[in-house]
Parts: sequence; C-alpha cells; structure tokens
Amino acid sequence: MADLQHSKDPLLAPFVLRSLVLRNRIMSTAHAPSYVENGWPTERYRLYHEEKAKGGLALTMIGGSTNVSSDSPSAFGQLYAGNDDIIPWFEQLTAGVKSHGAAVMCQLTHMGRRTADDVGNWLPVIAPSNIRERAHRSYPKIMEASDFARVARDFAAAATRCKVGGFDGIELLSHSHLLGQFISPMTNRREDEYGGSLENRLRLAIQVLGAVREAVGSDFIVGMRITGDELKDGGLTQQDCVEVAQRFHESGMVDFLNVLAGAPYDDLGLADWVSPMGMPAARFLTVAGKIREAVPLPVFHAGGIADLATARHAIREGAVDMVGMTRAHIADPHLVNKLRRGDESRIRICVGMNFCVDRVNQGKDALCGQNAATGRERFIPHTFTADRTADTSSLRAIVVGGGPGGMESARVLAERGVQVVLFEASGTMGGQLNLAARSGSRRQMQGVIDWLASELDHLGVEVRFNSLVEASEIVAEQPNLVVMATGGLPRSLDVPGEGLASPIWTLLSEGAQPGRVLIFDDRGSHHAAVAAEAAAERGARVTVVTPDRTAFHDLGPTNYAVSMRHLYRLGVDFITDSEIAAISREGNQLSVCIRNVLSGKEKHLQYDQVFYEAGTDANDELYVQLRPYSRNDGVIDVEALARGNVVLPGNHDGLFTLVRVGDVVSSRNLHAALFDALRICARIDLSSLTRIDAP
Repeated sequence: MADLQHSKDPLLAPFVLRSLVLRNRIMSTAHAPSYVENGWPTERYRLYHEEKAKGGLALTMIGGSTNVSSDSPSAFGQLYAGNDDIIPWFEQLTAGVKSHGAAVMCQLTHMGRRTADDVGNWLPVIAPSNIRERAHRSYPKIMEASDFARVARDFAAAATRCKVGGFDGIELLSHSHLLGQFISPMTNRREDEYGGSLENRLRLAIQVLGAVREAVGSDFIVGMRITGDELKDGGLTQQDCVEVAQRFHESGMVDFLNVLAGAPYDDLGLADWVSPMGMPAARFLTVAGKIREAVPLPVFHAGGIADLATARHAIREGAVDMVGMTRAHIADPHLVNKLRRGDESRIRICVGMNFCVDRVNQGKDALCGQNAATGRERFIPHTFTADRTADTSSLRAIVVGGGPGGMESARVLAERGVQVVLFEASGTMGGQLNLAARSGSRRQMQGVIDWLASELDHLGVEVRFNSLVEASEIVAEQPNLVVMATGGLPRSLDVPGEGLASPIWTLLSEGAQPGRVLIFDDRGSHHAAVAAEAAAERGARVTVVTPDRTAFHDLGPTNYAVSMRHLYRLGVDFITDSEIAAISREGNQLSVCIRNVLSGKEKHLQYDQVFYEAGTDANDELYVQLRPYSRNDGVIDVEALARGNVVLPGNHDGLFTLVRVGDVVSSRNLHAALFDALRICARIDLSSLTRIDAP
C-alpha cells in the first residue's frame, strides 16, 4: 500500500527533458558552495554533489556561476571553465553523480559588474553601462564591440568543455549577471544596438545562445536561468519577463527555463532572492507559473522551497515542471529517499538560517547551520548503521545536556546502535535555542529542536528531564561513554556596576519593561538582535551599543539586511564603536557611561534597564568532577580531531571515556556544537569503549 501511495506522489513522477529522463521532479539548482580548488571541482565538491545523487534527487545543477572569462573572476568561490584544465575534474564529477542515478548539468555565466575588479587578474569588470552594483562595489567598464564577440566565444568554449566533461546539459545564467544586466532597463542605459528596445537589450543573450548552440550542437540540452520579475522600480516587470521568456522560446535554441525573481544588487535584494527566516516562503511560485502559462518550454524554479508539501503543490498545480530544493538538500541530501520509503516525517527540513548563503557571501565555505555533515562527506557520513565491529548492544552512553550538541550526540550514538540515556536539567529540550526561537523573526529555530527531539524518540533514546545529575549518579550508571553537553552560562559584563545589568537571557525569558532599554552587544551575532526585537515588540525604546564598527558585525548579508530592516522599523537605535565603561544608579534610572573605543570619548546616558550579551563561560563543573573517573582524563587529541579522527589518549584504568561538545568547551555557535557532537560521536571507535569497573 505504501509503495502504491508513493507511486502516485507527483514529486516522484519522472520527467522527460528532450531525451533525458529525470527520475522525479526534485532538483538542486546551481549555487556556489565555495568548495573549489584552483577553480576546479575537486574531491570535496564532487562528494557533496554525489551525496545528493545518493539521496535520490533527479538532477543536480553544479557550478553556480561557473565563470567563462578572465574578466569574470570568482566573487564567492566559483568554478572557472575558461580553459581546458577543468575537463578532467568535470569528468570525475559527472561520472560520480551519474553512478548514483541522477542527472547532472552545469551553469555557465559571465558575471559582468557582479564581481570585483581587485581579485583574479585585476581586470576591469564589464557591463552594459557604468552603473555600480552596491553588493560588489565595482564601477564597470562599458562594453565595446570587441567585448561582445569575445564573451560569446568564451561562453561557447566553456559549453564545449561541459559537453566533453560528461554533463547532461548546461544552463546559461541571465538573472542579475552580464546577460541579465543587458536585458534589464535598470542596468542598461545604452543608446546603441544593445540598448533601448527589448529586442536590442536581448541582443547579447541571443548572440551568446547562438554561439553556444553552434558549439555544442542541436542535441545537447541548453537552458536559461531567467528573471520572472525584478521587483524594483525601473527594473523588469513580470510582463516584461514573460515577453523575455517568449523571445527565448522563439529563438528555438532553449530547452528549458529556470525562473526566479528579485534583483540581488544589494544586501536586501539578495535577501529577497535567497530569503532567510523571517521572510515569506516560496514567494515566487506564481511568478514562475506565469511564465509556464506563457511558453511551452519546461519551467524549473529556483525559489527557496524547503518543504515537500509546497513542492508537491507546485507540481500538482502545474506551476513548474521541476522544483528546486537547493538549501533543503544542504539540510538533508537524502530527503528524496526518505520520501520514497515513507519516512517524510524524518526529513530534516531547512529552517532558513541562511548560514550557508551568508558564509559564502562572507568569503567562507558553505556549511549548514543544522547539518554539520554537509560539505564534509569525505570523513563524516550522513547516515549511520550499527557498528558491526563492536558489540554495540552492550555499550551504554550517558549524554548530559539536552541542548543541540547533546541531542545530536545522542542521535548519532543511537544511530550507531549504542544504548543512550540523556539527562536534561530542565523540563524541555533545546537549550539556548529555546531563547532564540522566542522572537518572531527567528521562531523557525524551533524546527531544529523539533527534528532532533523527534529523531531521539524514533531511536528510542531514554530522556530524563528535570535531572540535575551528579558525578556519583553518572558513575552508578556504569557507562562506557559520557558526553558532556552542559553548555555555558552568561559571562559577566566585567565593568563597575555590572550587577545593575542583566544578561539578555533574562530579557528573553522574563521580558523587558516598557521604557528605555540598553542592550550591549559584545558578540556581534543574532543573540542581541533577537533580544532587541523582543524588547522593542513589547513597547520598549531600545538602543543597541556595540564595540564593532557596525551592529551585528558577524551576520552575513541576508540575515543582516532582514534583521536591521525589522529593527529600524521597530525604532531601535544603534551606537557603534562603543562600549560600556560603568553603570550606576541615579534615582529610578541607570546612568551608563558609554565610551568610544576609538577616541576614548565618554558620554553618560540614562536607561531604565540594561542588558548585555558577552558570550558564555563553560558550565563545566560536572565535567571537572568526572575527569578522574575517565580513561582519557576528558582529553581528545586536537590534531587528530582536526584531521577527522578521534584519538583518546590517557589513563587506561578509568571507568569510561569522557568527551565534551559545544559551549561547555568554549563559547561558540550552533553549528560548532553540532559539529563537535557529530565528528566525535560519528568517528569514535566503539570497540575501544570497553569498561573497567571500579573495585
């Protein structure tokens, strides 16, 4: 019955794209995880895409913004297909993905003004007009006749390399990059044959398509990623974009269209396009649907769909032919297999942290805020089975702490067949995430807790709530392994009068009173932003003070833009480059001495309440008490751990192995806690966890 039920699921129906049979309707659209080496998709890049193919998706589009020309340098860790050196790497990647039954395509682009002129070969960026993009900050050179012919040749040569490299097809990127910059009247102010009318603005894109078709032949699949609506005054309207799609169809050179919306030319534009939590989900399905109604070409959609219910609706209602679930696959690359076998409820759903997107736009590699295995497939698996080399049924693990690090530790150990008991001091799971989820814009963080809790229940992990466990109780449990995940406690403010201020944990758990509220942020991440939102929504007049040069310094562009827009609308004020020097009471108010960290100049301001975020101190008292009982003195070889191995030096006469994860080690973020838990509990040698009982 389950097989019959799932055979009727529209998401699992195959789709035929010319001669290519796609096994279902779910794809991962092109993006740049920044796993490249020398512009090549080497092992890490290949394994990342292979994992999604193993997980059952139909098509993975690699090479988000694969550059074709030397004056289109990488802005966020992209591939470079401007010479033949990439072909052997293409061949390895395509063979690997296809070996798992998925199709694979590559996206090609020239970025135009959407890159920097002070990287790569220090060539000027090029564009239709001299209009600077705020996100990448370069003033472009206006393209000349020689540039048009060269760019078309470069696209054609790169397309040929993709065909030789074994791809099933390619996608040319128009949206927001060079080809799209010509199409949009917002960025094209030319008065020659490449500007003015839509026909003229489309001239370069048609010229490039013609060169590509001539190079790869009529049988090779060629698609276009296009804009469905720029959502900007002076930009392409929805009707304009429908006409663009019709023109591409009429050219006879395009096999599919991949539709999205927005104009990511600044931080808020990027957030509109690749939305973090706090933004509406699947906002542009109707935009894609309008184009599908207007042209007979297959329509794909790259629009931030995270859940299968929405994806299923998109296919069933005919809005699109293939659904892009890119960040959803970063969170869970096996989501299609889970759907196919009837485990849809066990899919780890992307909650929209945008940790992946923002890291790439900060010059880092893409990592998932809730799945630490993504991008680390070489040494950490996404799935586990009971370890056959050890008698796991006799192994017993104690996990202390029900925050994300403790929950992930318990999950992985249970997946490996270990009996797990988790002690949680409070009556709920989730730790600090419960505080983060209390703000309206970050409430989706609850999804991280919910998935981990559901997995623990499914795996039969015994959870003991309201348990302030002591060392003697843990010893009495006779464990083979003890995982300390007791987290941290707020660090003190360490200024005169600090007792008059409270950590933001107090604000989030108890609320703020109406009046003037100061929040001092010495961390620069979401923590103080969530607190400021919570206080302002309760009617407080909030000022955020930070020693950094900007508020929430560590947030990437999408989260920063959305958070700041919301806080500005709530009337929150900001004082940057400043710290609290002292606090004193003056009548019913608190006088706060605020010192500029650059000039040293001080000023005194009055507030009703003062809160602060200064990280945490390790809550490690129990860990210290347990160390003498452990075989390894609580030590893990750091160098080995950095290489992906767990080596436990120490005293072999101890009772159990003792490890720590998350903030009980040091004050870090959610991903760090999950990564600690995953790499230790996934790689620890279970056969070494024999117990030597006390006499």
